[in-house]
Amino acid sequence: MATEGFYPGDEPREQRQWQIIDALRRYGTDSTRLAHAFADQHSLRPADLFALVAIMSAEGSGVPLTPGQLRAHLRLSSAGTSYLIDRLESSGHVRRSREDTDDNRKVRLRYTENGMRTALAFFGPLGESTAGVLDRFDPAELDVIARFTTAIAQAMNTHVEQL
Repeated sequence: MATEGFYPGDEPREQRQWQIIDALRRYGTDSTRLAHAFADQHSLRPADLFALVAIMSAEGSGVPLTPGQLRAHLRLSSAGTSYLIDRLESSGHVRRSREDTDDNRKVRLRYTENGMRTALAFFGPLGESTAGVLDRFDPAELDVIARFTTAIAQAMNTHVEQL
């Protein structure tokens, strides 16, 4: 089996890069396992969970998603997206919100209080332990970590979008 270029060489820099890449790979795998556990516990489908994460991220950044943006993000049909949003709305996770006083047709997707409580009950302990890990780094190190994680997340997103 040819492994040239797959495993690191003997150089310290290659060894450190391998360590980082391997940790990211394991993090991604465990993240997927965690997502499946949450979905199973709450009778959600994988696309439902991906939608919930996208809705949470957008709302957290101050720009809630529209159904059309969610459709593009998930690469679903309009009908499939409507069905997914209906499921999430009827299960109490999200709500459609019409906040634009000038155009009542504009819909934004927002978490409900119940949806937030459900997510916090499951993911809260992980958030606390993650905050504990980050507390061990000084502000300059956090700047580097933030720059790295943002860049690596963008690289992953670019790769996924090209598939």
